[in-house]
Amino acid sequence: MIHTSLAKPICHLDESSSLMEFKQSFATKGISCVYSKVESWSLEEYGDCCSWDGFECNEATGHVTGLDLSNSCLFGTLTANTSLFRLLHLESLNLGWNDFNSSSIPYGFGNLSRLRYLNLSNSEFFGKVPSDISQLSRLVSLDLSLSWFLLEMPNIDNFVQNLTMLRELDLSLMSIRSPFPHVLANFSSLKSLKLTGCGLQGGFPVSIFQFPNLEALDVSDNRNLSGFIPKLYMGNPLKSLSLYGTNFSGEIPISIRNLIFLNKLSIEDCHFSGSLPTSLGNLSQLTYLGLSGNNLSGTMDVHKLKNLKILLLDFNNISFVSKTQINATLPKLSTVSLVSCNLHEFPKFLGYQNGLVLLSLSHNKIGESIPIEIWNGSRESLLFMDLSHNLLTGFENNQINLPLPKLTYLDISSNLLKTRLPTPPPLVQYYNLSNNILFGDIQSICRGRSLLLLDLSINSLSGIIPSCLGNIDSLSVMNLGKNNLEGMIPHAFLKGCALKIIDLTENRLQGSVPRSMVNCTALEYLNLGYNQILDGFPFWLSDLIHLKVIILKSNKFHGPIETYGSQFNFSYLHIMDLSNNSFSGELPSKLLQSSRAMKVIVSQDSLEYMYVFENTSWVDFVDYGMKLMNKGMEREYSKVPYALMEIDLSNNKFEGRIPNLVGDLKSLMMLNLSNNILTGSIPPSLANLTMLESLDLSRNKLSGEIPQQLAQLTFLSSFDVSHNQLSGLIPQGSQFNTFGTDSFVMNNRLCGSPLPNKCTKDGNNLPLPPSLLEEDNGEESLLDWDWKVVLIGVGVGFLIGVVLENLIIDEKGSWFLHYSKRMAKRWKRWGRH
Repeated sequence: MIHTSLAKPICHLDESSSLMEFKQSFATKGISCVYSKVESWSLEEYGDCCSWDGFECNEATGHVTGLDLSNSCLFGTLTANTSLFRLLHLESLNLGWNDFNSSSIPYGFGNLSRLRYLNLSNSEFFGKVPSDISQLSRLVSLDLSLSWFLLEMPNIDNFVQNLTMLRELDLSLMSIRSPFPHVLANFSSLKSLKLTGCGLQGGFPVSIFQFPNLEALDVSDNRNLSGFIPKLYMGNPLKSLSLYGTNFSGEIPISIRNLIFLNKLSIEDCHFSGSLPTSLGNLSQLTYLGLSGNNLSGTMDVHKLKNLKILLLDFNNISFVSKTQINATLPKLSTVSLVSCNLHEFPKFLGYQNGLVLLSLSHNKIGESIPIEIWNGSRESLLFMDLSHNLLTGFENNQINLPLPKLTYLDISSNLLKTRLPTPPPLVQYYNLSNNILFGDIQSICRGRSLLLLDLSINSLSGIIPSCLGNIDSLSVMNLGKNNLEGMIPHAFLKGCALKIIDLTENRLQGSVPRSMVNCTALEYLNLGYNQILDGFPFWLSDLIHLKVIILKSNKFHGPIETYGSQFNFSYLHIMDLSNNSFSGELPSKLLQSSRAMKVIVSQDSLEYMYVFENTSWVDFVDYGMKLMNKGMEREYSKVPYALMEIDLSNNKFEGRIPNLVGDLKSLMMLNLSNNILTGSIPPSLANLTMLESLDLSRNKLSGEIPQQLAQLTFLSSFDVSHNQLSGLIPQGSQFNTFGTDSFVMNNRLCGSPLPNKCTKDGNNLPLPPSLLEEDNGEESLLDWDWKVVLIGVGVGFLIGVVLENLIIDEKGSWFLHYSKRMAKRWKRWGRH
């Protein structure tokens, strides 16, 4: 005899049919998908859907009451006529973590009037949440979170007011953008309320803190939501409180100690101030303590927080109770971040930890040697250590072989380290010791076989660059700039080279640019400036199609850039600086013509900077940095705006005309062709460079007039055509009214403001001699007439001088010959009238 209490329920045929119809309306896909529950649904088991994965059936009736298809790789559109809406006995439905292909949530959930649990989180839904979901008055749990602002709820007050039985509500990362729904202050039965990043505004009702069953409150990342933490009473059940990234302010109340069940306190990046309550030490259940980005001060005794795993106190003024007992160890502590906490020494409690994974003490004032204790107990667990921007002088006992076998991130940049280069740990990927006083050679770097980023810039390192750096397969960023390195750049870049940034600026490197660098096919940034490299232009750089920045300035490069048959492809080039070399020949027209990125105007409103992307555990991107001439002054850029486009060919031996095609480079912001031997006129096509901010054509042999069209360049703030042979009227209006005399000097035939030379009225735009300049009152003055007489006399004198030059041979007549030659020169310079 079979006991009915042990018999498995058999689902109803109409429900199993509806479910098979639902299955067939979706595909299953997903890179991260391991298993789709619907794959277990079989036609042979139509009569027993209660045994399929994801189902729960009522034991007495056999009706399907629960359906969990979360993370089932479903892909497709959920429509209003979906067969799911025929499962009228459903009490729980979970469709979270699928891909509904940016379709809207269909109207029809209101048919499932028995629903108590509904989860549609992170499922690629789009648009407004249908109002009939708000009619599900039996709902106890509603999760529409992680829609990444694609789901909208225009009126949250109206939506939730009927859902009075709710115990759990999660609308995180939905687009709500309204004042906080004060109707929720009446939902005293709430156990969990999560409204992260919804665009909520206004004031937060403090009464919610006192809900008798509330265990989790998360309203983080709502920048315009304000409030404060009220006095809290003993027995408050809160376990998790997250307010980070809000406008909450005030002090942390002493009564925080009454939250005896609290395991997470996250109030980073708020506006809390005042003294840190010592009662925090009473929260023995805390595993996560995040107070970063406030204005808190005081002393903390972390030794009582035995369950603490994560401690984040950045940007406060916190000190720590010093204890030297061995029992000061916090056995679970894995993450400590004390950035900008005004620390003057290493916190003593760090010396007793044995499980640290991440340690960040950057931007403090710690001025001592790095003690071995801070990693001694955690040498087998430490993965990340950032001690940058302090006053550290060296390593205790001069230990430069760091015994950290699992360390992947080490940053001790911007300190006062005066020692030889520490040997990189074997697994380190990010290794930054820039801006110190390191000395000696860098041969030990060859042990870093896992390096992704190497930055040893701004030190006093010497010797040669080891060839091993060219064949570290993983190396993406190599910055050895601003040292005393010498010798040649090694010809050792192997196929498969992953380098994206090579910065060797300001060393003493010689020789040529190694042709093997062409194997670095991902290269985006090359800076060899301020060395002693003797080479022709490395034309093969054109094969590196991702190059955005080429800086070869201040070396001994020479010869023409282009020869007959030259071909270039610099499609992504943003910045080219070849200044202060000995390049010759004509300007490289084909190179400029190939610079396609410079022909497309980039929005100046963009705040994006140029960087290389690094998909690592700790680093997402690395910014470009460089020195560039900007408006006549050399400027150091720690970040380079993506919109910045510059060509600097100054201080070379280029000759010939400026090609018209320069006007095609419409996104150029800075163009410097000064100190060359350029001739011909300034091409009017430069007026097409509508984004141009700086134009320097000074110290050439340019002639003709300044094109009047250049007055259309409304962004132009620096302009220099001095020391040329230009003539005619200086353009007036717009930015040209702001340029001073220095922009135009030593062009003897230029006239008009800001020069003192007035222009004549006859259309020739030739200047009068400054010494005889008279205000033009619309009539010919007596002085004007006298001046013409003088010129005629000078002309006659010139002719007499030419004749007498061949006749007068005695020494007494030489003065007349000398005078005639001087007047002839002046005549030639001033011109005829």
